[in-house]
Amino acid sequence: MMLLDTCVLLWLAADTTAISTRVAELIRSTPEGLFVSAISAYEVGQKAAAGKLSLTKPVDAWFTAMMQWHGLQEIPVSGVIAARATLLPAIHGDRFDRLLIATAQEHRFKLLTPDVTIAKYPNLDIIW
Repeated sequence: MMLLDTCVLLWLAADTTAISTRVAELIRSTPEGLFVSAISAYEVGQKAAAGKLSLTKPVDAWFTAMMQWHGLQEIPVSGVIAARATLLPAIHGDRFDRLLIATAQEHRFKLLTPDVTIAKYPNLDIIW
């Protein structure tokens, strides 16, 4: 089972050449085991609202379309995940990434991300 970092989700939508060959192959060959955190929908919406990202439709419709188009499964942010994100070592300051890290740890997912800072966390399997 694999969890996509928000940047990987965005690259699936706009620029698949930014995705590593290894991860692109995993996405193609393992569609039933690909997950996206609900926090990624929030992060994408925040980027769009701040003018850092342009979407072709409102974020809720965009997120739903992306999930359906790529056969992704959504993972909710539970209270346990939110609490565990606050307990992580202060390696990474991005609150969205900390929630993704806690989600991957909680569900024992491999995290598909190019973020080298995320890779410094213990008990986390990163693929890029």
